[in-house]
Formats: sequence, structure tokens, C-alpha cells
Amino acid sequence: MLALLTDPQAWASLVILTALEIVLGIDNVIFIALLVGRLQARRQERARVIGLLLAMLTRIALLYSIVWITRLTQPWMTVANLALSGRDLILLAGGLFLLAKSVTEIHHTLERKGPERTTRRYAKLSVIVLQIALIDIVLSLDSVFTAVALANQFAIMVIAIVIAIIVMIGLARAVATFIERYPTLKILALAFLILIGSALVASGLHFEIPKGYLYFAMGFAVAVEMTNIRLRQHLDARRRARGR
Repeated sequence: MLALLTDPQAWASLVILTALEIVLGIDNVIFIALLVGRLQARRQERARVIGLLLAMLTRIALLYSIVWITRLTQPWMTVANLALSGRDLILLAGGLFLLAKSVTEIHHTLERKGPERTTRRYAKLSVIVLQIALIDIVLSLDSVFTAVALANQFAIMVIAIVIAIIVMIGLARAVATFIERYPTLKILALAFLILIGSALVASGLHFEIPKGYLYFAMGFAVAVEMTNIRLRQHLDARRRARGR
């Protein structure tokens, strides 16, 4: 361990791997921010922390079982001349779950009319945490394979995951607050999950969509939405000024 602390290459691997873990965890942050919104306000922070701590334990457990993970790439079955491995089936199931969840949430959001109902039904904490844990297994596969490819020291991989999860806990709270403040961002976030779900399904069917394309599309959409928010704020300020 002492040798790792004095090895510049180990520090470089740690910094790069931590940054990649955070970037690859953005989809987790969005998913968690939307899920915990179904809980009572006093339980939301607890669900965020528990969900991300479970994510950390899941990723470390996947690292421990990396030999088993690599075996998931071996074909399990053939459907219409397409060989499907265990990894493919996990990605397909996770992608379809994200698609179904996102479309359902968009439907519920658009169907809400008038003031918020006083008898709003809240989800159970255990159900939300379980959903976070399950989907994180799917969304963690890329980060685990990335960690193994970039670093050959288990300690570095674990430290990078722990640091990334700590950063993501802070990001999850900030993202949730931002989405709550600007409701249109919720639809945008759900659209991102549809994009991610579609990419997972495509990957499960052996059609790889470069992550750079996804991140560029998401970044461009966020930039456009930020411009719209600033424009709406400017127009509202002008209307208030005229009303005086």
C-alpha cells in the first residue's frame, strides 16, 4: 500500500479513474434524483445516501467477482442468429426497465392537471432503494469494465469508486434540487433516461453507440434548456417591470 502512495503512475490512474467513474455515474445520479422525488421530503436525503452507498458496495462486489463478470461475455443462447451472453441479457433487461420507467414517469407528469393533490401518494423507501440497487447493477457494468481496463491495482479501483460515490452523493442532492426548481428539467432528465435505456438495449443487441455521442447530445440538450430558462426569467422580469 505504501508503494502505491509513492507511485506517480498510481496517482495518475486514481485521478483518471475517479473522473471516469463520476462521468459514468451521471446516469445514476439522474435516475436517483427522479426516483427519490416520489418519497416524502424528510426521507429523500436518506434514500439518496442509502442508494448510492448500495451502489458503492455493488461496484466493489462486482470488482471482487470480475472473473465471473468476464464469463458473462460468453454466449448463453442464440436468438434469430444473434448470440446473447449474460451481459447482453442484463443490459437488455436494464434498458427495457429504464424505458418503461421513464415513459411511465413522463405520462404521470403530463397527466397531472391543476394544483398538486393534497392526498399525494408517496412511494415506500424500501421500494425506491431496491429499484436504485437493481438498476445500479446494470449501470455499473461499464464503470467496472473501465476500472479493470485502466488500473491493475484493486486498491486503486476501490478508492476511485469510493471517492466517486462521495462526489455523487453531493451531486444527487444538487441535481434533485435543480430539477425540483425547474419542472421542465424533469422531462429533460426522463428523456435522458430514455436515451440511456435505448443505448443499453442497443448494446445488448450488439449495436454499440459511442458514449461520446450520448454525452454530446445530453450536454447540447442541457445547454438549450438552460438558454430557455434564462429567456423565461428575462421575459418574466420584463413583464414584472411593465406591471409596476
